Formats: sequence, structure tokens, C-alpha cells
Amino acid sequence: MTLGYRLDGPEDAPALALFGSLGSTTTMWEPQVSEFAERARLIRFDLPGHGRSPVPELPVTVAGIATSALAVLDELGIDRVTVCGLSLGGMVAMWLGANAPERVERLVLACTGARLGTPEMWSERAALVRREGTAAVAAGVRERWFTPPFRDSPAAQAVVDALLSIPAEGYARGCEAVGAFDFHAELGRISQPVLVLSGAEDPVTPPAVVDALAGGIPNAVRVTIRHAAHLANVEQADAFTAAVLSHLGERAAV
Repeated sequence: MTLGYRLDGPEDAPALALFGSLGSTTTMWEPQVSEFAERARLIRFDLPGHGRSPVPELPVTVAGIATSALAVLDELGIDRVTVCGLSLGGMVAMWLGANAPERVERLVLACTGARLGTPEMWSERAALVRREGTAAVAAGVRERWFTPPFRDSPAAQAVVDALLSIPAEGYARGCEAVGAFDFHAELGRISQPVLVLSGAEDPVTPPAVVDALAGGIPNAVRVTIRHAAHLANVEQADAFTAAVLSHLGERAAV
């Protein structure tokens, strides 16, 4: 499959790849771009059927997204990269950490889990979107992505607008990728330093999900962001950015 992407930052800086959530585009990372790009060669990927990435002919899997991203890095001549992924993007990040350790320096796993929900739930959502489009899930997504005080903000509306622009089939294929993913048995193979970020009010990744993720990775450090739901990087941009930059700063010190 073909993945669209955006590049920012100096070509000779250490590389940082960003993978966003189901239903988002590269614009979800706008709160982080300026500071990240001061320190890194930034590659923001669109998920299959989202943003600049066309809807693929074959079914979408987390492994397929990850291997397609590696192909892009090969084309760009990038051998090693720190990977920051949120939600579905975090699943891609953990797959890369376990299966391409020679390519991945560090990981940030944000608002994600080794498994999220049930296959049946994701199949039902995929079917709904195929019938009615992403507008059918927009209200529920807004509630999961943001806490009540933030839901009607311009920043929240911007990412919901991006959701509404995504083709139904692209979103549905992403649902199926999340539903098929269970990485609990593989977490122990992740050997890189890992920052596990979570939103304190995220209904998608409650404490038990985050505990299982962070507890299963040998070199994981856990940070919880207050007053944030699922898209913590948007709702609490400063805290999220600072946590990631601290993790990158540790990279520079070793």
C-alpha cells in the first residue's frame, strides 16, 4: 500500500516519525510540528485511506502499515528513526519496535494499547461507516477524543472536520486493522526505551489498558497527562510536546 507523508525539519537531524489515530490526518500533529521540527527530521504519515494516503486495494493491517512506512523510510534514505504513534498509530509504532529493532531508536506509545476494544465492536463500526459515512460516528468520536471543556474548541473542531473528510472505506479499513490487532504476547520483544503516554480522562485507554501496555514492555516509562482524553496531543499540546521532547533529550544524552 502507498502511504502519504509530510516532511519538516532539517534533513541532517535525527528522524522522528509520527503516526496518528484512526480518523485523523497529518494535521492532528500541527500543535507539535514547530517544536519537533526544530530538533528532528519530521515525517508525518497519513494512515491508509486517510489524508494523502489512497484507499488500498488489499485489507489494511497494522503490519502492512508498518512495512509500508519502512519502504518510505528506505526511499528517503533514513536508516534509524524514533517513532511516536497515537492510538492506531501507537500500534504501528509498537509493531515496528518489535519487528524492526534495527531501524527504531526509541518509541513513544501515546493513548494506545496492545489491544483496544473487541473485533466485533470494530466490525460493527466499520459496517456503520460503510453505510453512512464518517459523519455517523463524528459525535461519538468527539466525545472520546476530548474532555467536555475542550470539545467545542476550534482545535477540536478542526480535527473533527478532518475526520469528516476521510473516505468511508478508508476509515472502515482502519477499524478492521484495529480490531484484528492484539500485541500482548509480543510486548516483551520491544527492547528500545519506550515512553507510554496516556490521557487521564481517556475512555479509549483506561488505566487497565495502559497498565497492561507499560507493564509488558521491559524499558517503558509511563507518563499520564492530566485533563486530556484520547487526543492528548491536541487537548494538552504543551504537556504532550514536553514529554516527547524529554524522551528525545534522553536520546541525545546516551
